[in-house]
Amino acid sequence: MTHSEITQAILKKQSFLCIGLDVDLEKIPPHLLAEEDPIFAFNKAIIDATHHLAVAYKPNTAFYESYGLKGWRSLERTIEYLNDKHPEIFTIADAKRGDIGNTSSRYAKAFFEHMGFDSVTVAPYMGRDSVEPFLAFENKHTILLALTSNGGAFDFQTKQVEDQALFQNVIKTAMTYDHSDRLMFVVGATKDEYLVQVRALVPHAFLLVPGVGAQGGDLAAVCRHGMNESVGLLVNSSRAIIYASQGHDFAQAAANAAQQMQQQMHQILTERGSR
Repeated sequence: MTHSEITQAILKKQSFLCIGLDVDLEKIPPHLLAEEDPIFAFNKAIIDATHHLAVAYKPNTAFYESYGLKGWRSLERTIEYLNDKHPEIFTIADAKRGDIGNTSSRYAKAFFEHMGFDSVTVAPYMGRDSVEPFLAFENKHTILLALTSNGGAFDFQTKQVEDQALFQNVIKTAMTYDHSDRLMFVVGATKDEYLVQVRALVPHAFLLVPGVGAQGGDLAAVCRHGMNESVGLLVNSSRAIIYASQGHDFAQAAANAAQQMQQQMHQILTERGSR
């Protein structure tokens, strides 16, 4: 999927919502636990109820890996369902991988070739040879952690290195990698004051912005500081949508929560003339 295709989907749906499928069996509606595959049953219901409101879905792979082979199979069934029923929707494997070149190549093959994700999140700490194997895949995207939404981000990411913050150095360096046009960057919604700095460094790249909703990020501030001429944002919300209810109405409750965000996005896009 190209940047242009993502932008077209955003304008068509008047939404730049990404829904995080971070499934915890202790939080899903209890009646689903009787299903043969409770995780997939939950995901399918959420997707069926919200696909017209979202342009992307982002399963956090740790939530699936924690359930062993059954969890991994649930993830496979989820991406197969998305690719079969909604191929126009952008998919993100939130795996935060990154290792020496040969290992990164295997991670890339797993998510891009075997599972068919459009993108994967990558930790850049090991540098060029840990990132470029992901970038080698045509029509796939590598979403690099730049400035995350957690409190520990300040331990390293904002430290000054050669008169600039480390996250700025990471972004500048990454843009020198082969096929850097396939890069996107993670910038947490709780760090919206830094979005201006990030956008100045990568005026044309898409930014994946987690932290709106349960983590307290401000959608209007994110858009004010982070939008570019072609929108250039994928704003993720997970818990506030998928766990809006633990009852039999959970899918409709998720749809209602997603629609509230989509309506806010529609208003923002209308005000800036992106229709």
